This record gives sequence, C-alpha cells and structure tokens, in this order.
Amino acid sequence: MKRSVRRGGKRGADYGVLVVVVLGLTRPLRADTVYQATAHGREQVIQRQAIVVHQDADEIIYKHFNLVDRRVERVRLNQGSLPYSVVISSPSERQQIVNLWKAFGYRATVTEVSGKSTTVYDAYIDYYPPHGVGSLFQVIPPTTAFPIALADGGAKVESFSKIAQVEFVKNRLTVTLRSGQVIQGTYLMPTTEPAEARFLGITNHYNPASRQVFDFSLPLRRVKEIVFSH
Repeated sequence: MKRSVRRGGKRGADYGVLVVVVLGLTRPLRADTVYQATAHGREQVIQRQAIVVHQDADEIIYKHFNLVDRRVERVRLNQGSLPYSVVISSPSERQQIVNLWKAFGYRATVTEVSGKSTTVYDAYIDYYPPHGVGSLFQVIPPTTAFPIALADGGAKVESFSKIAQVEFVKNRLTVTLRSGQVIQGTYLMPTTEPAEARFLGITNHYNPASRQVFDFSLPLRRVKEIVFSH
C-alpha cells in the first residue's frame, strides 16, 4: 500500500467506523485510511474503510459507508495547517470494501416503466433540478425514506427498512410495508422549488475508483415498481 502525506485542517465532522467480522476471511478487510496529525505530533484516524477519490494541496475527498443512513457518502476535508496522511489500498482491496458496503446498504430491484429491471445496492433518494438542468437553490439532503402525502391531507414518512414494495401509477404511489399495511398517496416533495426526486445506488458494475457514490440514477417519474430485499 502507498502512503502519502498532505497538509490538513480541522475535521468537519466525526464519522463513525464500520466495524464488522466477515466469516471466511483470513485477514481483515482493508481500504484507504485517512489520518491527521495532532498538535502533539501524533496521528489520529479520521476515517477507516474509505476510498479516497481525490487529493491535492487544497483538499481530500473520500467515500465511506454511513452506518446510520445505510448508504455511501462522499466527504471533503479542506487542507490546513495540520498534516493529513493517507494509506491507499490496492484495487482488489477497494473492491472488497465496496462488496462490504453492498452487503450493509438497502438493496432493491427497480423496474422502469419500460420494463427494464435493475438490482440496486446502497439505495437512496436524492433531489435534482428538473431533467438535470440548472441547480437547486435549496440544499436538500438525500434520504432513505419515502415521504408520502395522504389523500386526507396528512403525511407519513416510511423508512426503506419498513417497506416491502412501492408501486407507481402516474403521480400516484402505493407503498406496501413489511407488516402488510398498504399506504396510498403521492410523493411528498421536501421543497416548493422545481425539482425531481431520483432513486440512486450502485450496481454490480460500479467502479470503486469512481468519484460518484452511485452508478444508477432514475427519476421516480420513470419508475414502475421498487421491491426491497431485507
């Protein structure tokens, strides 16, 4: 593995470490590890089991798995006075960590209105300008839940973890929960700005070196059905 030293600054947030035991492995899974020197000259781990996709004199960008949201996130660390050091893993080790991410994220089979079906791992929903043109003025965080506007004027938010299936007919959706409960309504957008919701994730063709945290992106208006595998 290759080690490089960069100048770094204050860490923007404290990210948890995904700690697992995988049966059948003779040695721990490895991926890129990001360190930062302390004011006392020691090194502290900023992130393990990451994949660094960019580093220069100004910043370091890496991907890692957020265990709370069960999806892959991209993190940017701005360089400053304290040095960063990065241990870069091999391509095969990076592929192993992606396989681990896929095992812990939400998995779903997405069927498009055209009839095409795709298995998507580490699935989530994010918001984009209509048809991908322009930019959103409001920052809307990605989500791993379906916000639903009900016919009676109420609203519900159902986590992917509770959902068995979602069916779309034009602008209407039917959500079947794992408990058997069926909820009908429309997708509740979290903004009044022009925007579209997209279902995203990674497939079996995902490149670990990609700067993106997905290689599958489909507007909900083009989805016929989503079946979650739990």
